[in-house]
Parts: sequence; structure tokens; C-alpha cells
Amino acid sequence: MSTILALENLKKHYAAQKAVDDISFTIEQGSIFGLLGPNGAGKTTLLRMITGIFYPDSGNIQFDGRAFDPIEDIIKIGYMPEERGLYKKMKIGEQALYLAQLKGLSKHDAMEKIKFWFKRLEMETWWNKKVEDLSKGMSQKLQFVTTVLHEPKLIILDEPFSGLDPLNANLIKDEIYGLAQRGSTVIFSTHRMEQVEEICDHIVLVNLGKKILDGTVGDIKQLM
Repeated sequence: MSTILALENLKKHYAAQKAVDDISFTIEQGSIFGLLGPNGAGKTTLLRMITGIFYPDSGNIQFDGRAFDPIEDIIKIGYMPEERGLYKKMKIGEQALYLAQLKGLSKHDAMEKIKFWFKRLEMETWWNKKVEDLSKGMSQKLQFVTTVLHEPKLIILDEPFSGLDPLNANLIKDEIYGLAQRGSTVIFSTHRMEQVEEICDHIVLVNLGKKILDGTVGDIKQLM
């Protein structure tokens, strides 16, 4: 497999705090990659640098074979942050359509993708509901759909199962597998080892801004 993402000696400081301290790793195209670590380990800062929200103080990011360009490459990335960013007063269908068009889809293509994903995730009756009326789990499913419906090459999911009951968590897991099988690369960020063990091919463990372990699930289970 070819490398879709390579981080080289990334560093990021906030005042005297080292949020990310000289981290390097690579991610293979079509893989499900686990970014594992406790809260405050530096995971979210790493994800924000990968998506161009933050710039590293030093180091390089290679995306799809060349230097990462946040303006040009962001359309190829779907990012579901832990802090959900939905417009609470908008209807769900309108919001999904708006976000899909922001990501470059025509209205026609966006509608087709939304109908496809709403059916797959059992959301067809939600179209006219407002986000503020949704439970946390329902909001989570909507956020997942708006992250993946433009079929990005790289999908970044930060704690995607938070707030989901087991049935809906399994629905999302199945879709993550399917997205990887269709060629997307998935970064799955969490603090829960059992989740990355279940779905990831490769894991990087970070803590206090440093990379602690880097390997396959089997390799890391032996070390731990």
C-alpha cells in the first residue's frame, strides 16, 4: 500500500507547554489507523495540524505524496471533531445539504449522497427535525454523515462512538469498515484501547505530547 499521510518531527507549543513534541509516523492508504492516548495527550492538536486548523511550530506534513496544502487539500479530508459543530436551529436535511455543498458537491449530487447515507444509518424520517431536538447519539450520526458524504480520501474521527448506544455504534463501525474497503483512509482517535483493538490495523500511542508506541495491533498488545 502507498503512504497517504506522513508526519515528520512535528512540534507544537502553547506558551511553555509542549502539546506535540517531535512526533513522526506514517499512515497507509486504505487503512484504519488508531491514534490512542489519554485526554490531554496531544491527539487533538495532532488532528488539528493534519487538517490545517493549526500550523506546526516545526516539522512537515506530507499528504498524498506531496507537502500538505491546507487550502487545496482540505476538500479531500473529512474531519469529525470531538467538539461537534452543528447549527442547532437548522433542520437536519438543510444542514446536511449546506455542509455537502461547502465541500464541493453540486446540489443534485449532495441530495443523492444524503439520501444514501440517511437510509444506511436509519435517518430517513429525520429530514425536518432540528438539531436542537436530537439526542447526543442522533447528533453523532448526523455529524458522521456530514463528515463522510463527500467521499474524502482521508477521514478523521475523534471519539466517534461517544454518546452512541451499542446498536448505533455497530452501525458506525460497519460503515468505517466499508469506507476503508472502498479506498478511504480512516484515522480513529480515542482514549479507549478496546475500541482501537477491535477496528484498527495500526496504532500510535501518544502521551504528554510524545509518541510512546507505534505498530500493528498485535505488536502493541504484546508490548502492553
